[in-house]
Amino acid sequence: MSRHTLSVLVEDKPGVLTRVAALFARRAFNIDQLAVGNTEVPGLSRITVVVDVQGDALEQVTKQLNKLIHVIKIVELTPETSVQREHIMVKVRADAATRLQVTQAADLFRASIVDVSTDSVVIEATGATEKMRALLDVLEPFGVREIVRAGTLALGRGPKSMSDRALRHGDPLSYPRA
Repeated sequence: MSRHTLSVLVEDKPGVLTRVAALFARRAFNIDQLAVGNTEVPGLSRITVVVDVQGDALEQVTKQLNKLIHVIKIVELTPETSVQREHIMVKVRADAATRLQVTQAADLFRASIVDVSTDSVVIEATGATEKMRALLDVLEPFGVREIVRAGTLALGRGPKSMSDRALRHGDPLSYPRA
């Protein structure tokens, strides 16, 4: 198995995310990470999916995704041709005796302390998945109470945009569908 990041440009319609996720589930692929949000084009959303699959299986899924009615475009984003970041928030046990050490650990990873209470701190960090794993490894001895991850966000490098086609052809919601 190998890790792949897919960026899927879709029409912003109810149920599209469910259909995309169901396609992976029907093929027994576990989605490792998933992030969804609006794009710069009104009416379009971008779904970033990170999965561990073999190359042939990935090609099958991509072909099936292209058949879904509200899918506009799919691009596989490799680490070499894209910028990929993960967002994470971690609640760490930190009393008065350990708070300075926890804060210093967060500073090493350019993370931010976003909340402080008498017995814990909440740390927010953004970076490569490996960096986020390393941050968690450093914080583990203090006692990690909760973790929330937003999933990988990824954009291709350079001037091209996935939504260029949508902008050139006008309103993406009026595409003639086969």
